[in-house]
Amino acid sequence: MAVQTIPARIRWAVDFMEVQPNDHILEIGCGPGAAAELICSRLETGKLFAIDRSESGVDRTRRRCAKYVEAGRLTVRQIDLATLRVPVKRLTKVFAFNVNLFWVRDCADEVALLHERVLPGGSVYLFFDATRPDQVPTMVEKASAALQTAGFRVSVVEQKAPAVVGIIGKR
Repeated sequence: MAVQTIPARIRWAVDFMEVQPNDHILEIGCGPGAAAELICSRLETGKLFAIDRSESGVDRTRRRCAKYVEAGRLTVRQIDLATLRVPVKRLTKVFAFNVNLFWVRDCADEVALLHERVLPGGSVYLFFDATRPDQVPTMVEKASAALQTAGFRVSVVEQKAPAVVGIIGKR
């Protein structure tokens, strides 16, 4: 299998999260598995639960990260956040990159579900490509409001190169 690169924007976002070896992380929208690969490489006793609505995204993540699936560090499921009913109550972090759910429609139920699953002191990290500067204020406003309504304390970070905006909700 050819070596797959990890885009700089994904690398920056995962670095920003400061993944710890014992973290329990939910990734929403795992897509091709680049973030999952990077996150799992930093876990020892922790685990990543990656979900995606797309069958092809799930398949690509499983193939790319097969060694982590086999090692028990990664579980990948085809499901959307709204129907996630896994009794995970010990998440330290939630990660999503370019998941439009958080800014294009009402996501109160999904964010409330995250608030139930994230441990006190844990965080939700929502990152978006900021290559469309006209969309950034709307992304920040809507995603921040959704997190605040659910009880998260919100902060915003921006990275110029690569162009990424992050909305962090701390529980």
